[in-house]
Amino acid sequence: MNNILEVARGVLATTPFRWESLVQALPVELLNRQPAVGQWSALECLQHLLDTEPIFSARIGYFLGGQDFPAFDPDTQGTPLSARSAPQEMAARFTRLRKDSLASLARVAPKDLDRRVRHAELGPVTLGEMVHEWAAHDFNHTVQAERALMQPFILGSGPWEFYFKDHLVQQK
Repeated sequence: MNNILEVARGVLATTPFRWESLVQALPVELLNRQPAVGQWSALECLQHLLDTEPIFSARIGYFLGGQDFPAFDPDTQGTPLSARSAPQEMAARFTRLRKDSLASLARVAPKDLDRRVRHAELGPVTLGEMVHEWAAHDFNHTVQAERALMQPFILGSGPWEFYFKDHLVQQK
């Protein structure tokens, strides 16, 4: 991809709309359903995106300021999903945070993509690598959420279940 900034902005701009559509269309029971023990539900994926959104925005500042930055561990630093978290409120909050993040990303010029700082866990990283990771991170957790959501539909599809064998999460 020659223009990763433009492509990544497109990816990052679409994610809030996908989440808003999902939480408007689906019952909370389905959004909270884990595909298997120990795997995240769709809302846990959304909560993770809420936790990481300010981190990605802050990392832009670290890169532009030439500062090293800490790692993020979702298991110890993530927010537990609260029963009081309404899915629509979560999606709206994510949309607001993403709008701010896109404004931060708009400050990045192509020449900035080669800026290198040290990530506490990964070592030297470039801003361009982080932009790629950010877009992949969005897709990863949206796909993860959609895989969680599709499980009861696969299980109820009778003989068609065969066509979804690559998407069925095996219970342990």
